[in-house]
Amino acid sequence: MADWIIRQARLVDATQDAVADLAITDGKISAIADQISTNANNEIDGSGYVLFAGGIDPHVHFNEPGRTDWEGITTGSSALAKGGVTSYFDMPLNSTPPTTTVKAYHEKRALMDEKSVVNGYIWGGLTVDNLAHIKALAEQDIIGFKAFMSNSGIDDFAMVTDATLYQGMHLIAPTGKIIAVHAENDSITSAFAYQAQSGNKTSIRDYLNSRPIVTEVEAIQRAILYAEETGCKLHIVHVSSKRGVDVITEAKKRGVDVTCETCPHYLVLCDKDVEHIGAVAKCAPPIRSAEERDALWEAVIAGDVDIIGSDHSPAPISSKQSDNFFEVWGGITSCQSTLSLILTEGYHKRDMPLRQIAAMLSSNIAKRFGLTNKGRIAVGMDADLTLVDIDAEYILQTDDLLYRHKISPYIGMSLRGIVLKTWVQGDLVYG
Repeated sequence: MADWIIRQARLVDATQDAVADLAITDGKISAIADQISTNANNEIDGSGYVLFAGGIDPHVHFNEPGRTDWEGITTGSSALAKGGVTSYFDMPLNSTPPTTTVKAYHEKRALMDEKSVVNGYIWGGLTVDNLAHIKALAEQDIIGFKAFMSNSGIDDFAMVTDATLYQGMHLIAPTGKIIAVHAENDSITSAFAYQAQSGNKTSIRDYLNSRPIVTEVEAIQRAILYAEETGCKLHIVHVSSKRGVDVITEAKKRGVDVTCETCPHYLVLCDKDVEHIGAVAKCAPPIRSAEERDALWEAVIAGDVDIIGSDHSPAPISSKQSDNFFEVWGGITSCQSTLSLILTEGYHKRDMPLRQIAAMLSSNIAKRFGLTNKGRIAVGMDADLTLVDIDAEYILQTDDLLYRHKISPYIGMSLRGIVLKTWVQGDLVYG
């Protein structure tokens, strides 16, 4: 007897979009058919709803251990489950200690195993002072390494120098792991930030102007050059501009093993929204103009962007309060809303195919990072699934959010796509 049968839902992943029955047994998808005749302990009528392969968020900061008061694994993973996400990759910084040693990895792994509502994976860190730890970290079950080419904003996670990044890639390449980089030219952004603040120019617009697109494009080019020289697999996170995407696309054509990730905030918001919303919409790279946002959408629809990740980077409300916008914590709290945002702006407004959405939010991530049992709806795969009413409309309210700090730039926004239920390895974790 199956544990669950979901009847007549529209099954969607990167390879299919068809109505069928689906059975779950012992944490796996055990059958898919036009009609399943066997019984189950639990049956659901999925008619009129979409059953997606569970989302995979490759970019969250849950800040545990050490800064649990910023978010924490329990609240963060609960928010993901409500948003239809069944797996996440937790970044190495904002935790204290950061995940730059084997000891720190095991400390985070133990907490994740104890507290996480959904599947949790861990990024290791590459910093200017941990090259000696790279080989041992790579032997752990880390998803890859993360490095900052600009100031991270966290004292105990130092940005890499060019030498460190190049040396680190040499060490990482033979392990087969991926390095993910925050690509901004720190020399330019730091100089512009200093010049602005020295002249008492500390407004939102002054901050946005201090991080022009050229700083992103140049850093992406530099990271690609080092990856090409060393043979290291490269992933560029939170690309905010089509110009950045174009550099990555050209590198792919040359055979460089590089992938591209953007975030919902670059696809939904624009600079004028940041000026209206304020600190909860501050991030780096910053949100660009409406014209740049629309050009980025063109790249997404064209298939030039591989992955969409939330870059969920929460913090206490107190860190979002300053008359000097440069001093405000830069991070957007958003991981619960990713699927709804992309359904709203992509599927409903721009006719983005559901299969493409499923690819960018799940299967492309599973394939890139070697999660062989995730990201697809097929017999034998892990039963990581989410049932969604893709047409249901709602206004996002503060009380809807499961984050520790209930802030979001999307509060008050009309969204379409409500998650009804989420399963992780066959266990119902939401709904």
